[in-house]
Amino acid sequence: METIRIHTAFIKLDALLKFAGLCETGGEAKELIQGGEVLLNGVPCTMRGKKCVPGDVVELEGRKVRIAEGS
Repeated sequence: METIRIHTAFIKLDALLKFAGLCETGGEAKELIQGGEVLLNGVPCTMRGKKCVPGDVVELEGRKVRIAEGS
């Protein structure tokens, strides 16, 4: 599992997918999220503007990313 550090209180799900390198474009992120392919803490999430906070785990196509606070 990868760890992505953020220096803000939250990051939106679509931005996280791009930031973590799970997808290349915002359009691709939108399609993946709306298609129910992205799991947030083990549950499909179809809200691309969902606020993800440190401690959350995002999964796409078998890749897992944990969000952590930046240091």
